[in-house]
Amino acid sequence: MKRKIAPIAILLGIALLSYSCAVKPKGAFDVALVPLQPDYSKAEAWAALPDKADPADQAPQGLADGQVSAQVDVFFLHPTTYTGERGHNGWNGPVNDEKLNKKTDDGAILYQASLFNSAGRVFAPRYRQAHLRSYYTQEKASAQQAFEVAYADVKAAFTYYLEHYNQGRPFIMASHSQGTTHAMRLIKEMIDGTPLQEKLVVAYLVGIPVPKNMYAKIKPCEAPDDTGCFCSWQTYKRGKLPKWHKPGSPMLATNPLLWTTQSTYAPKELNQGAVLLKFEQVWPQLCDAEVHDGMLWIRKPKFPGSFLIVRSNYHAGDFNLFYVNVRKNAEARVGAFLKK
Repeated sequence: MKRKIAPIAILLGIALLSYSCAVKPKGAFDVALVPLQPDYSKAEAWAALPDKADPADQAPQGLADGQVSAQVDVFFLHPTTYTGERGHNGWNGPVNDEKLNKKTDDGAILYQASLFNSAGRVFAPRYRQAHLRSYYTQEKASAQQAFEVAYADVKAAFTYYLEHYNQGRPFIMASHSQGTTHAMRLIKEMIDGTPLQEKLVVAYLVGIPVPKNMYAKIKPCEAPDDTGCFCSWQTYKRGKLPKWHKPGSPMLATNPLLWTTQSTYAPKELNQGAVLLKFEQVWPQLCDAEVHDGMLWIRKPKFPGSFLIVRSNYHAGDFNLFYVNVRKNAEARVGAFLKK
């Protein structure tokens, strides 16, 4: 039963465990308690690599892994999985915790990173992720230090990837939630306005507010085959907005059914397929999509068990509600990039 509950809790936002009951970081951030830094020359420091068997190699029924013949790479940064289970009371999650790694692999790597395996070779580093509470705590200084530790790993992993794996190949940047927190900064510091920008096929920066003018040179994608640009969205139930939202939001919202930032409504018939509890099963026409003032609105999707979803924030399903559409779009952008 536990094996079945985990993916749907992660991917569809069903509150099976109360956030208020999660273990909080103990005390203020202490550098002496920070877990050991990962060594990216070792395969175990990566949740996904093209030359090892991992969940990113899987594909739902009717789809196929294309990494062997791929001409581009995908650098994927997973969301927060260090959420406060028993014993996880540090500000940063260790990368050698087998239970935590399994949670990451069975959730984000299988259900999100795999989405891109038809477009490119998937590289997904493990990193000393900041505790989920870092986003909500009043201990801002400790949270910032935790994010700095996590980002240092992400930057080190990307640097190692460039020096040892990339070999001049084009690449896609893809991320969700905390992964996007770090990917936004990584692109700003290492890609935007540098020679490396010429190798960027597209960036999917999902699940965290990303300003439209985030970068000096890299612009938001405005069409399905645009390249060298970035997409972003946060999914909410139609008619609902987060408390922090203000009218006239400067945040980017991309419609993953139309691949435009315009407010044109996209009916559910354009949704080629979501991936839910059973990874191998694709659910076509599950939900619609419409951009509204910096957010992505959808009608509540209906599927077995959907009555359990009582929240209007569909954050956990940002990618998976549009699994096939995002997959096909990544393929299309790679094709357009290679033609240039």
